[in-house]
Amino acid sequence: MHLSERISRISISTTAAVLHEAERMRAAGVDLADFGAGEPDFKTPENIREAGIRAIREGFTRYTPVGGIPELKEAVCEWHRREFGTAYSPSEVIITAGGKQAIFNTISALINPGDEVLLPVPYWVSFRDIAHYAGGRTVLLPTAEESGYRLRADEVERALTPRTRLLIVNSPNNPSGAVMEPGESRRIVELAAARGIVVMADECYSHFVYDGRPASLGALAGAREHAVVIGSMSKTFAMTGWRIGFALAPAALIEAMVRLQSHTTTNPNSIAQKAAVEALLGPQDAVREMCAEYRRRRDFIVQALRGISGIRCPLPAGSFYAFPNVSRYLSKGGYATPFDLAAALLREARVATVPGEAFGTSEHIRLSYATSMRQIEQGLARMKEFLEATWTTPGRS
Repeated sequence: MHLSERISRISISTTAAVLHEAERMRAAGVDLADFGAGEPDFKTPENIREAGIRAIREGFTRYTPVGGIPELKEAVCEWHRREFGTAYSPSEVIITAGGKQAIFNTISALINPGDEVLLPVPYWVSFRDIAHYAGGRTVLLPTAEESGYRLRADEVERALTPRTRLLIVNSPNNPSGAVMEPGESRRIVELAAARGIVVMADECYSHFVYDGRPASLGALAGAREHAVVIGSMSKTFAMTGWRIGFALAPAALIEAMVRLQSHTTTNPNSIAQKAAVEALLGPQDAVREMCAEYRRRRDFIVQALRGISGIRCPLPAGSFYAFPNVSRYLSKGGYATPFDLAAALLREARVATVPGEAFGTSEHIRLSYATSMRQIEQGLARMKEFLEATWTTPGRS
């Protein structure tokens, strides 16, 4: 059997591979401290669950419009207006089976073979593979640890060429936790307008920021014409398994994305759409409570990581990930790559992390603190013991 050339451009998600191996070890009875999954450990709030149950009882189980039910598209516009001060209309919204489908639809609708996609490093694992699947060429933009991995507009401008079609930004960032500065966001939108490129802003972690209010690129002047805003119910409302995301974009692009979706998944889950309406229009207390708890965990995990000899870790401004620099263990501990170190942590310390290769870096591992404080405390104690033994025993592997 001969596979297509385009499928050879992509590999299995590294985060999915880590989850699979951690699951295998758990099934074998291994007691793991799992920092791998980027998934809230909170239950979906009860009012949202009840809305889903109500949809089932009312028989709302048939096909819906491909791009989402009108009620949910209106709810997305209302929620985005209320939270960010935007002015989108339902014709500028598509509802998708999770934020990842919104990203896939956007890139597929915009990118031709050979088009350049600007991708800041570190990047979320799927951005690069989706761009390559579409035939695009990714141009990587390194960001500096000293600045907390924040993207700067002048770095974007220097990387632009006549082939540039799309810039991907992710704020708050997975994996670094970086949050874009308002002035840089404004300059990037102005640059996109002047140079005729599109900015795709993945804002799936928008409400997990620890200083100041949540912000959206879509609220900036000119953004509605030159930007695509990606949102998701998964993180904000702890609805990962419900698989509902959305994109906000110019109506012509939305129509193209609906055409594509009509030949892939058709409509998103009908029951989950009704639950999403309740999530957006109902009480928001649970979102604030989750954010406060993530902040508590962030403060603990960063302090603990900084307490391990040889590790540097900037303070994440948002999302729920820590992204420590472990380069000294690669040179001192005899590990060739972050993947080797992560494998050793999993095998010997029973701690699951994601290696930096998944995010385009060669000196980091990612730890999700979307897990209990008990797991965080246990896992960091195991990491410290294992890594400091490695530090004092050069060449251990």
